[in-house]
Amino acid sequence: MSLDHRLINLLVCPLCKGPLTLARDEQQRPTELHCPADRLAFPIRDGIPIMLETEARSLPARGSDPE
Repeated sequence: MSLDHRLINLLVCPLCKGPLTLARDEQQRPTELHCPADRLAFPIRDGIPIMLETEARSLPARGSDPE
């Protein structure tokens, strides 16, 4: 199933209502929607964005070194 890119433009972060950015894997498949303001990543499963805070993972702080 493919994610409709028009849908991405309509989605906002469910917490802050800010814009989201699309993250892709090595094969250019959509994997997550990132909220830079809240530093959260919402997963995309079977082409469906899961926009629940309980399903989101934390993104590393800006400027932090990935280990």
